[in-house]
Amino acid sequence: MVNKNINKNMAFLIGFLILSLTQFVFPKETKIGTEVNVMGVRTNYLTGYGIVVGLNGTGDGTTSRFTLFSIANMLRKMGIFIDPNLVRTRNAAAVIVTANMPPFAKSGMRFDVTVASMGDAKDIGNGVLIRTPLFGTDGKVYAFAQGTVSTGGGFTISNKGGKLQKNFSTTGVIIDGGIIEKDLPFSIENIEKIKLTLKHPDFSKAFSIEEAINKTFGKNIAKALDTSTIELTIPKKEDPVAFLSKVMNIKIKTDSEPVVVIYERTGTVIMSGDIKIDTPVYVSHGNIYVAVVKRPVISQPAPFSTGQTIETEQVKTKIVEETGRIFEIDSPKLKDLVKVLNELGISPRDLIAIIQAIKNAGKLHAKIVVM
Repeated sequence: MVNKNINKNMAFLIGFLILSLTQFVFPKETKIGTEVNVMGVRTNYLTGYGIVVGLNGTGDGTTSRFTLFSIANMLRKMGIFIDPNLVRTRNAAAVIVTANMPPFAKSGMRFDVTVASMGDAKDIGNGVLIRTPLFGTDGKVYAFAQGTVSTGGGFTISNKGGKLQKNFSTTGVIIDGGIIEKDLPFSIENIEKIKLTLKHPDFSKAFSIEEAINKTFGKNIAKALDTSTIELTIPKKEDPVAFLSKVMNIKIKTDSEPVVVIYERTGTVIMSGDIKIDTPVYVSHGNIYVAVVKRPVISQPAPFSTGQTIETEQVKTKIVEETGRIFEIDSPKLKDLVKVLNELGISPRDLIAIIQAIKNAGKLHAKIVVM
């Protein structure tokens, strides 16, 4: 009974969010900057391998051989020679360090880095990451990372009675832990042409952007090459940065396509825009309940045998499906559909299944994005 009430409340909250979004009127005009990216101006991914030390017995064990060899190699660079097979420590952990370096990054700039355990460490929180080189896709070192790892108060406690976990204690961040050592090679200084790429390729949108830019700066400044690329010729009297700033602020008319975003792993559904459905629509809905029961079972060996008594578990799965109810929706408005679904008290996952079924039947006029 409690589960039904929780599901009903969750469905009601999602329904309220949907109704709020559908009442929002999307502007008919939008800035070009929200629709395009500048080719070459992007985030750059950096990756490195490092060691976190100072852990209170929650680091990698002896089964993570790469950690032992890494510690031995690190000590060797400091003039201390030791056999990796003799290394015994639970206060260190091997980690992968990742970071997103912003475009036009310059030497000395700082950024956050993410640290994730790659061994059998239990907790890397409050550990110190030793200076770690971060490599770009070309194999060159562009930055270094170092600092204290924060897991946001996460912890993991486990014993024979069970396991208690809050957040993820094997993944953390180092605020401003990365520092750039080498400038990125990309620059727009003295550049004559540059390309814009549409986030959502479309012939009509590409032509609208071309037309709006040429109307502002004159003909032959912008040329749509295809559905996703627009080439700009920077005027000789214009500074590239100032010119791009002006271009990004030009407004164009667009038709916002209604979108339904479905995040299946969490059962989250978010709808935007004026979503229409064809009527009538008939939906057969029946809740499915799954109950898993574990009972201890004693396995007794035969008399006078060499076997041992073993305690195991017998797992039984019971599935009960309620009788479905058929209801009719005579309104093309989404809020009426949500109202009926809320009255049924369905769960978010059931709502996902119903939306997908209506879309497959060709009755829902919206773009569905499954994440």
